[in-house]
Amino acid sequence: MERFFENLMYASRWLLAPIYLGLSLAVLALALKFFQELYHLLPHVFDKTEADLVLVLLSLIDMALVGGLLVMVMFSGYENFVSQLDIDEGKEKLDWLGKMDSSSLKMKVAASIVAISSIHLLRMFMEVQRIDSEKLMWYVIIHMTFVVSAFAMGYLDRITKH
Repeated sequence: MERFFENLMYASRWLLAPIYLGLSLAVLALALKFFQELYHLLPHVFDKTEADLVLVLLSLIDMALVGGLLVMVMFSGYENFVSQLDIDEGKEKLDWLGKMDSSSLKMKVAASIVAISSIHLLRMFMEVQRIDSEKLMWYVIIHMTFVVSAFAMGYLDRITKH
């Protein structure tokens, strides 16, 4: 009976596989949105002010960072919790595959969240004339919460490794 439950629990890790597959569909959705934004930008690039162009470009960078985050979580999560990826010898393999445990993945996710939050905060600073100062204050507080949380996670990770 114990062996049956252990095998069942071990096999249940495959329930995560569709979730990681769903993340690949989220990457597709993000790519479609990226190219939609680019499609809307290009015909009007000369009509935009420099500040408006920078804001659109920051949105594109933001989407690229989120896409990278999705790929990292998708592949690392699959390798850490479901199964190793069997990539043929002659095919291109991402350098970090198989090297990122759940702790380093957590730190990369935290760093990505801080980077994404930084871009949002920069966007708010560029629109500072149009934004209520209280709202801007909350953006800064939220961003600093992300920064402090990332540092705390890194510090705790470092302490537990020694």
